[in-house]
Amino acid sequence: MAQKLIVVTGASTGMGASAARELARQGFHVLAGVRRDRDADAIRTTGVEPIMLDITEPEQVRALAARVTDDPRPLHALVNNAGIQVNAPVEALPMAQWRWVFEVNLFGHIAVTQALLPALLHGRGRVINISSIGGKAAMPTYGAYAGAKFALEAVSDALRREIAPLGVQVVVIEPGGVRTEMAARGIATANRLAAQMTPEQDRRYGSLVQATNTLMATGTASGVTADAAARVIAKAVTTRKPRTRYTIGRDAALITRLTRILPDRTLDRVIAANLRRHHPKSATA
Repeated sequence: MAQKLIVVTGASTGMGASAARELARQGFHVLAGVRRDRDADAIRTTGVEPIMLDITEPEQVRALAARVTDDPRPLHALVNNAGIQVNAPVEALPMAQWRWVFEVNLFGHIAVTQALLPALLHGRGRVINISSIGGKAAMPTYGAYAGAKFALEAVSDALRREIAPLGVQVVVIEPGGVRTEMAARGIATANRLAAQMTPEQDRRYGSLVQATNTLMATGTASGVTADAAARVIAKAVTTRKPRTRYTIGRDAALITRLTRILPDRTLDRVIAANLRRHHPKSATA
């Protein structure tokens, strides 16, 4: 493993940083994608080589591909982990934000995958796409985020069926609540976007936004640690015959099962009832 490379995008904090450290601990040389010098300094350690990488910047993606090509060690896995969370009602989210969510959470992953596929094919490696339970069930205000994750699931299925005959495996990982900074950033973004809603939109969705924010905070606080999530990612990277999908956390496993067995209207009622407990009291009185 010491003679093999791993690329982990979005490795500044959270699951990405923990996965980079865990894979280095297991003997891989990890190229950890970060966007700031201070994040590079924080993650640099034995086996972890930080590399400046914004997956939406073509020049940085090309530089990553050149770095991998110039290394004599084979590329064992690409972990597409970078992402942002932007929550707002479908009606109220500006189109520029819709496009940015898809740029980061979908198109950036495709760009990195395309750039590194020659090396992955040469090394008979694997692609690990970090999706979300939001790629299975779309909560209210999660239209853009879940939409990108649903699309990532579909792209992963297509890619798996295209390159499995060529010796490269594709694995999807679907986390539920994980105790990282992403949820706090997502809540802050949701509040900022909510403040930009029109008065009519605020009357329609204001209490819903508050409820989903509270549910997100609660789910994150009770979720698994980033280190526990990293161990699942590492398993997908190292297992000789990995499953096509792994969930992280009991909530993810439960929701995945519910989406398989419940009719849409029943699932709607389950989600609505769960959210109702988190609406501001003045809105439910």
